[in-house]
Amino acid sequence: MTASSELDDSFHVFDTTLRDGAQREGINLTVADKLAIARHLDDFGVGFIEGGWPGANPRDTEFFARAQQEIDFRNAQLVAFGSTRRAGTTAAEDPQVRALLESGAPVITLVAKSHDRHVELALRTTLDENLAMVRDTVSFLKEQGRRVFIDCEHFFDGYRANPEYAKAVVRTASEAGADVVVLCDTNGGMLPAQIQAVVSTVLADTGARLGIHAQDDTGCAVANTLAAVDAGATHVQCTANGYGERVGNANLFPVVAALELKYGKQVLPAGHLREMTRISHAIAEVVNLTPSTHQPYVGLSAFAHKAGLHASAIKVDPDLYQHIDPELVGNTMRMLVSDMAGRASIELKGKELGIDLGGDRELVGRVVERVKERELKGYTYEAADASFELLLRAEVQGGKPLSYFEVESWRAIVEDRPDGSHANEATVKLWAKGERIVATAEGNGPVNALDRSLRVGLEKIYPQLAKLELVDYKVRILEGKHGTNSTTRVLISTSDGTGEWSTVGVADNVIAASWQALEDAYTYGLLRAGVAPVE
Repeated sequence: MTASSELDDSFHVFDTTLRDGAQREGINLTVADKLAIARHLDDFGVGFIEGGWPGANPRDTEFFARAQQEIDFRNAQLVAFGSTRRAGTTAAEDPQVRALLESGAPVITLVAKSHDRHVELALRTTLDENLAMVRDTVSFLKEQGRRVFIDCEHFFDGYRANPEYAKAVVRTASEAGADVVVLCDTNGGMLPAQIQAVVSTVLADTGARLGIHAQDDTGCAVANTLAAVDAGATHVQCTANGYGERVGNANLFPVVAALELKYGKQVLPAGHLREMTRISHAIAEVVNLTPSTHQPYVGLSAFAHKAGLHASAIKVDPDLYQHIDPELVGNTMRMLVSDMAGRASIELKGKELGIDLGGDRELVGRVVERVKERELKGYTYEAADASFELLLRAEVQGGKPLSYFEVESWRAIVEDRPDGSHANEATVKLWAKGERIVATAEGNGPVNALDRSLRVGLEKIYPQLAKLELVDYKVRILEGKHGTNSTTRVLISTSDGTGEWSTVGVADNVIAASWQALEDAYTYGLLRAGVAPVE
């Protein structure tokens, strides 16, 4: 288990996803999950990866044993987390401290109480004994050749209650040999100006090297982290995608992006920032959470533009409505087409899709009006790029849609049986390449039955469709004027194994709307596969 980096030790990016991030409700990491995330974080280039609390539970103990054997760290050092020794004993005799050494981790982070009330009520010991616990544990681990960081738990609340004692904990840890003393906003209740003032004062009064660990309960964890850096902190603790207990921790990705792109600090190996979007989404997949589309820098919508006014400006210069070039963080600019779209939006979207509109103002105007007309009926193209591309290609061809098959009729039947079970059957009649096809299939719902019958009918003519898979299905009931007689919008996401696309259908019932979206999905799938449309 080795780690090497072109970066010096003057600034630390410390990730605690595997411990703090794992405390998020809904996240349950296996050892294999933790190993996978550790590899992603090392690829990203963080300096330290906190792996968990060895000895506290079998999973973390196994993780450290396997990490030593299975991961060759190129950028990060593995960190074991634990606490200072118990009151009334010595660090050398404390089994929890011994477990930290046995983990084999070159770096150890110790959590220490820095709030006087927590010392007396939670630890049930004296303030002096707590200082002795800090001093003894840090000294012992340093003597064993480990690098030691101290997390001062509840530091900011403790500082507000008893600033001299909170600073005494910092001073004691530093004098005992702790490499960094991390000030923790454990309750997440601080604001940036408060963080900056306290960090500045503690740095001046103790001379210790300081770090920051911020929870996001006020929505200020990233801002608080950067405020601490402004005040002199040179060590930031974060989690991937902001995962963590309650509402989460400081999000690793906007913190790192701000440090590199706004502060001009190189905190990752050269070129690694471009991997940020990929790493963010990969970790989201491991923890089985959908990536946040509106996350700064790495979200799908982070550089998505919808308003026509924005598009007009972006056509002249993308920087007019973007604070950075999205490629710097591995993301891309996207143009959203909606009823807010103007000519510039359509031209830019056409370019994005590889369709040259050739400066044809009449054509572009026709597309703009078509989009506005359709969205008035309930269609949405910002979430259905594939349907928009089909619409655009049809207008380029003078209003003639791409055609691979012609539907004669379709029907879906739902049968309720006396035993309480249900049967769903669909039949489609269509023409493809001069051949009339009638196909019937059953499914676990009427839409699934329609999907299967369409596939059964068309795969004989277009074997490329065998790769297609419906991966998501969303229904929304739009505002109706006659009670249950409302308009229904369906969005379908389809994949061919190498990419994914979305299509939309709108009708006065969910089956008809689903059929429209399915037709578009299959048509677009054939277009992606390079199949020539029927003339």
